[in-house]
Amino acid sequence: MKEYEETKKRPSAITMHKRLVAEVKSINPWYYEVSKCAPQQALRDLERAFKNFLTIPKRGFPVFKKKGRKDSFYLEGSIKIFQGNYIQLPRIGIVKTYEILPNCRVKNVRISKRADSWYISFKYNFESAPTEKVGETIGVDIGINTLATCSDGSKFANVKAYRQAKKQLVRQQRAVSKKVIGSKNRRKAVKKLAKVHKKADATPRRRQLACGTRTKQ
Repeated sequence: MKEYEETKKRPSAITMHKRLVAEVKSINPWYYEVSKCAPQQALRDLERAFKNFLTIPKRGFPVFKKKGRKDSFYLEGSIKIFQGNYIQLPRIGIVKTYEILPNCRVKNVRISKRADSWYISFKYNFESAPTEKVGETIGVDIGINTLATCSDGSKFANVKAYRQAKKQLVRQQRAVSKKVIGSKNRRKAVKKLAKVHKKADATPRRRQLACGTRTKQ
């Protein structure tokens, strides 16, 4: 930030990486034990954040990513999926996943942590043969007692699980706010809040529906 205020120039990822190697890696040997992709991608993300700040109205100045919030890192290189739910990652080695992975080539991955769980995400090309579909138009009425009532008589019950998860979320957020900043109890409360967040995000929400089509294979 100080350098930007003096020069008013957007720092490039290449320039920042040269400084990282000269000023940080040279005095921290452990830096060479991890993949170079993680810091390089972080600097590219920072360059993009500066570009957004300078070109998009009302976009704030880039801020440091806080430890423990949306932790993630990027990897690329020799990545291989085998036996359905095993993936080989650079530097880390072979990791077993909870879900079955697609049998495809992967160039890069982003690994993130939410609450006490780790997630891996990547892009791949998926090609499928087109299928012929026959559709019939129906109307959908949004209600209070029921989530939706269709013109063919079918009804969908209201989802109450998300409302209950939201109440737990509010209670846990209040518990975090009452804890002393930097204390062990606050760290425990933050971790518990992250778990509640994950549960709330995974809960089916009430979705707004409109007139649409029901398809038949």
